[in-house]
Amino acid sequence: MKRYQRAAGAIAGSAVGDALGGPFEFGPPGAFSARFPSSGAGAGAGAGAGAVDEMCGGGGWDPGEATDDTQMAILVAESLLERGGLDLPDIFSRFQRWAASDPKDIGLQTEDVLTNGMPWDLAAAIHFQVNQRAAGNGSLMRASTSAVHFASAGQEATMDAARRIAALTHGDRTAWEGTALFHELIRVALEDTDPLTALPDILAHVHPDHRGRYATVLSPDWHPDQATEFNGAVWPCLGSAVWALRTTASFEDAIRAAIDLGGDTDTVAAVTGGLAGAYYGLDAIPARWTQPLHVPLPGFDGRVLHLGDLLHLAHRLGG
Repeated sequence: MKRYQRAAGAIAGSAVGDALGGPFEFGPPGAFSARFPSSGAGAGAGAGAGAVDEMCGGGGWDPGEATDDTQMAILVAESLLERGGLDLPDIFSRFQRWAASDPKDIGLQTEDVLTNGMPWDLAAAIHFQVNQRAAGNGSLMRASTSAVHFASAGQEATMDAARRIAALTHGDRTAWEGTALFHELIRVALEDTDPLTALPDILAHVHPDHRGRYATVLSPDWHPDQATEFNGAVWPCLGSAVWALRTTASFEDAIRAAIDLGGDTDTVAAVTGGLAGAYYGLDAIPARWTQPLHVPLPGFDGRVLHLGDLLHLAHRLGG
């Protein structure tokens, strides 16, 4: 499979998972399949009455509308492209502009960091110092575009970039390491290597203070039911996404499994979609899911991105 197919799959797949999961956020387990029973036909299947309605909207979201997860991923992508590389103050400034525009959803921690008036290199650290809690999945949810961009730079560079971007809003190193793991899983997939078989090697590059926690949730015998924290935390979120990829056989089934976990469904499905999109490629994502997909960018002149825009970004980011 061509590299571009995997890169585009990662970015579009993350957005698709986000838009599908948004209406089910904080709902009970199994809600997605209860509303949309599986046709059982596998990846790309469009069979079954009402299948097109899976991009159903609800919970304040229009059908096919991506949430803050994808909106922030696009802001990262456009900064990387327009600034010719990693410009952390610029990314933070774009985040602030977006946060000030009253987006439909924004994480409580992210909102505080972006609006507390502190400079870009202190805001997250001070939030963590004061609150002692900053291990949400808000840096992981937006990492698909940066993962594609830095993949060609190699393992050390992509994991370092992930940590630095994560630290803009999350002062807890747990969030940095989870985002770095995701970056590296995407890099490995783009190299035509099975990211699941590469996990032991990847874990060896996680900070020792956090390696054990991630080794637990990324183990082949771990199930999300064993999580000791809500999947809005970064490590059970990543663990749930890897579980969804490991225990299914198609992009479609992986997304379904992720949303059916309940809880923070948009982010778990966005992370799953990024991994599964890189693993299976763009063509494995059902057209009935990509056609209504759109990504508003509050604070940026009313712009709305569609699939073609995401594919163009994937190409420019290094796909």
